[in-house]
Amino acid sequence: MSEYDDTPRTYSGALLAVLAVALLAAIAGLVWSFTLSSRISRQEAALAETTQQDAKLASELRETDARLRVATDELSKSMGLTQKQLDTRAQQIIQREDAQEARSKQLEAAQKQTAQQVNAVSSEVSNVKTDVGGVKTDVAKTQSDLTQALSQLQSMKGDLTNTNTLIARNHDELVTLEHKGDRNYYEFTLIKGRRKPVGTVSLELRKADPKRSKFTLDVFADDKRYEKKDRNVNEPLQFYSGKTPALYEIVVNAIHSKKEISGYLSTPKNAPTPAATGQ
Repeated sequence: MSEYDDTPRTYSGALLAVLAVALLAAIAGLVWSFTLSSRISRQEAALAETTQQDAKLASELRETDARLRVATDELSKSMGLTQKQLDTRAQQIIQREDAQEARSKQLEAAQKQTAQQVNAVSSEVSNVKTDVGGVKTDVAKTQSDLTQALSQLQSMKGDLTNTNTLIARNHDELVTLEHKGDRNYYEFTLIKGRRKPVGTVSLELRKADPKRSKFTLDVFADDKRYEKKDRNVNEPLQFYSGKTPALYEIVVNAIHSKKEISGYLSTPKNAPTPAATGQ
C-alpha cells in the first residue's frame, strides 16, 4: 500500500517541476518580448527621426543645388561679359598701336619734308645772296630814274601862294609824285551838277569849256564854299582846310566834255584822311 502511494507523489513532483520550468520560460519569454518590443520601438523612433533628418537634408540639398545653379549661371554670364570686355580692350589696344604707328609714319614724312624745305630755303638764300649785288644796282638805278622823272614834272605857281609847286599832268606823272611820298593824292572825275566827295572835301563842276581848256568848280571844305572860276587845265588851285589850316591843291588834267573833267586832289601828308576815298 505504501508502494502504490509513493508513485503518484513522484509523478506530481516532476509535473510541478516541469510546470515551474515552463512558467519560468514563459516569464523569460515575456520579459524578452517586452525588451525586444522596447528595442524595436526605439529603433523605429530612431528610424523615423533619421528619415525626417534625411528628408530635411534632401530639401536642403535641393535648395543648395538650386542656389548653386543660379550662382553657376551668374558666374557664366560674368565670365562671358569679362571675356567680351577683354576682347574689346584688346581691340582698342590694337587700334591705338595702329594709330601710333600711323602718327610715327606721318612724323617721319613731315621730318623728311621739313628737311627738304630747309635745303630748298638754304638754296634760295644762297641765290638771294648772289642777287643782292644786282638788287643794289637796280635800287640805285630806280632812284636815279625817279630823280630824273621828278625833274621832268612841270612846276607851276599856285593861285594863292604864287609859289612854284610840282604838278602831274597825267596818271603816270601822278604815280611818280606818289612815290616821292611827301603828300597824299586822290584822283577824281567830276560830272557837271553832281557834288562829289574827294578826300575830306567835296567838289562840284559848274562849267567846262573844252575848246578854251577852261572850267569853273566849287570847293566845299570846313562848311565853306570856295569858287574856282575860269581856271585852266594843269593850274594848281589852292585852298586851306583843317583845324590847323593846311594847304590843299586841286589840279584838273583833262576836260573831256562840257559836262565832265578829271584830275586829282593833293593834301599834306599829316592831313586827315577819309575812311573811304571817293573817285
